[in-house]
Amino acid sequence: MPSFKQITFLFLLLQATFLINHQVKSDDEEDNLLQGINKYRASLNLTAFAKNENAACYARQTADQFKGQPCTNTTDTILGIEPQFLVNCHLNTSGYQVAEVMPACVPKLDPSLVLTKFTQSKYLGSLNDTANTVKFGNGFNLTYTIIGIGSEGDWIVVVLGTNTSGSIFEDATGAGSIFSPNLLIYLVAVFMGLFVIIG
Repeated sequence: MPSFKQITFLFLLLQATFLINHQVKSDDEEDNLLQGINKYRASLNLTAFAKNENAACYARQTADQFKGQPCTNTTDTILGIEPQFLVNCHLNTSGYQVAEVMPACVPKLDPSLVLTKFTQSKYLGSLNDTANTVKFGNGFNLTYTIIGIGSEGDWIVVVLGTNTSGSIFEDATGAGSIFSPNLLIYLVAVFMGLFVIIG
């Protein structure tokens, strides 16, 4: 008969496996959307958005905020920057906070519908450069060049920004790691369980 230690270890191992599979699924959805957006931009002879891990971290934080909300909740572009997300993602808090945050809800994040949700909606102008140039008071224009994507449940969030000097997204200090905090916790628990069984 299996011991309590063995059962605990197997439970932790199953939890970590589930979390890893969920992380891979989320990455696939986000990568598919990025490819679709950049193909759309290429069809218009526009430069592809560069993937930015800092913006992706911010997008994941935003998606997590919408977790559990029904798709009937209509949400427009979020114009403000959430200060706590800047801290959580270790972003350049002294940089200019110019970004466009675009949340969308698609049941089960159906890949064929996710891209449509962005390319045939109110977000279209932001993706085709007709509405993504920010004008500063001194006449300086800033065009979004980077993208970050995060998803949680039925929600997927696209963040557009710039990676130029002085931007909140310029600091690449490891924010937006491919591992979520929950995944790291489970992996640590699995290794501790293994240590207990071996020891």
